Amino acid sequence: MEVILKKTFGKLGAEGDIVNVADGYARNYLVPMQIAVRSTERNRRILEHEKTVLASLADKTRGVAEELAGRITEVTCTFKRRAGENDRLFGSVTSADISVALVKELSIEIDRRDVQLQEPIKDLGVFTVPIQLHPEITSDLKVVVVREEDE
Repeated sequence: MEVILKKTFGKLGAEGDIVNVADGYARNYLVPMQIAVRSTERNRRILEHEKTVLASLADKTRGVAEELAGRITEVTCTFKRRAGENDRLFGSVTSADISVALVKELSIEIDRRDVQLQEPIKDLGVFTVPIQLHPEITSDLKVVVVREEDE
């Protein structure tokens, strides 16, 4: 029996694939567990329509991510932190700090996990931090850490 997979399923195939399986396997497991539907003309038309909708949505998402990447590369985030004599910070600048700074600077919310900081910044200086906006699009943010002046 031919079925259309609704979900990626092990070695059988990816979501949207049309695969040939044993009748009993399809009737007793794949269809009741909503992993697959029977491959009829109507279901194939629905699948093609969903693929076109998802492709246009992916194009829009990519366009928005490219626009955000352009805005992020133009911005410099400056952090004032207390530091010791050898320019080591008392504390650090983390991906969460950078995410909050982007909200303040650009009014865009970037998840802290999308800030690709290998380890927290613990020194004064200028750093380039990659921001993952889309699986295919990464933007570089300039981060400057300066000494906080004591009053």
